[in-house]
Amino acid sequence: MNYQQALEFLQNLTKFGINLGLGRITHLLGLLGNPQEKLQIVHIGGTNGKGSTSAMVAAVLQEAGYQTGVFTSPHLHDYTERYCINGRPADREDLAALLTEMRPYLEKMVDDGLEHPTEFEVCTALAFLYFYRRQVDYLVLEVGLGGAIDSTNVVHPLVAVITNVALDHMDYLGQTIGEIATAKAGIIKPNTPVVTAATGEALDVIQDFSRRHAAPLYVVGRDITWQEKSFRFERQVIDVQGRLAMYRDLALPLPGRHQQINAATAVAALEVLIEKRARITPQQLRSGLARVQWPARLEVLRRSPLVLLDGAHNHAGAAALAAALRDCFAGRRIHLVLGMLGDKERSKVLAELAPCAASVVVTRPNSPRAGDWQQLAEEARRFVPDVQVVEDVAGAVEAALGRAGSEDVVLITGSLYMVGEARELFT
Repeated sequence: MNYQQALEFLQNLTKFGINLGLGRITHLLGLLGNPQEKLQIVHIGGTNGKGSTSAMVAAVLQEAGYQTGVFTSPHLHDYTERYCINGRPADREDLAALLTEMRPYLEKMVDDGLEHPTEFEVCTALAFLYFYRRQVDYLVLEVGLGGAIDSTNVVHPLVAVITNVALDHMDYLGQTIGEIATAKAGIIKPNTPVVTAATGEALDVIQDFSRRHAAPLYVVGRDITWQEKSFRFERQVIDVQGRLAMYRDLALPLPGRHQQINAATAVAALEVLIEKRARITPQQLRSGLARVQWPARLEVLRRSPLVLLDGAHNHAGAAALAAALRDCFAGRRIHLVLGMLGDKERSKVLAELAPCAASVVVTRPNSPRAGDWQQLAEEARRFVPDVQVVEDVAGAVEAALGRAGSEDVVLITGSLYMVGEARELFT
């Protein structure tokens, strides 16, 4: 298969839907020689912040001279973005060749009477094979959905990280914080260190799991703390008191105060790696964090008017985004472009973001899960009188830009499917 054929093959696998469980991917990886067992892995889960934390950990490891793989999902523009080494997406034809190699094993599973692996299971198995073949020193592995029965949870990592727990993916993970925390705590392995920034009931669940698995637990906010030194939209500086050292004047280029706790979480995970013989100096940690990049997280696309992009697709993410808007843009008119999937807590997201907005343009994410996307407009009118519905994303962005003065802010947010499409208009 060439790359286009490989993409079509993967897209066709979406017909198997989301079918949680580890049986299929465990069998497939066995046929492939269990490449995941030959990798040094940092496993990162949580409701929000796992992508930013993954980017921070990877940036520091790369700064320390390690060839560092990162597996994340979904992608913004191209499937290859899910498989990065030292910040560079995989070569298209490399992925196509590996998928061609894997395809007979998928057919063998069906011939043997087993269920066909889902698209994400194939995507994950491909990641393990790719990073093993490329001989990365470390793999930063982001959980796809939940934890316990997510396809990534076939690994025995050096450290498991759970950034936080909030209500999301409730159809799959549970209706309460306790149930969702139980799913996310499933990445905890016996005798393997755990880092978490969770609080309240979620932290209680994670502590219980850690005790039962004899897994050392390091809690951000208790065992690792941070203090803000200065704050501007595109550069904030914090001190982090780790377990091993004090790290002063850590500059973070990712906007929003919520990135401070992500940075402290990344430091906590990196200290575990240091204890496991990773050679990382305080200066390398500082330099790595100072150059971290993570697209579509309060990303600046244009200056006049200021155009921001943020993939706040759930209530907790929207709350963090709203706090950043209040911190950084109080007094400026904000024009919101919003497109969300039908299975998200859209009312709660709107309740966070719409009060900040002078106008709202509702658009349709390019996904079968878009549902009754126009309903967002009716809900938005409870907060903002100026609401417009524009189905295509490009038209929606143009409508918002047409409303914005040079000192205004245009914020494009919601589903990553929509955010990725909008980003292509500016890059």
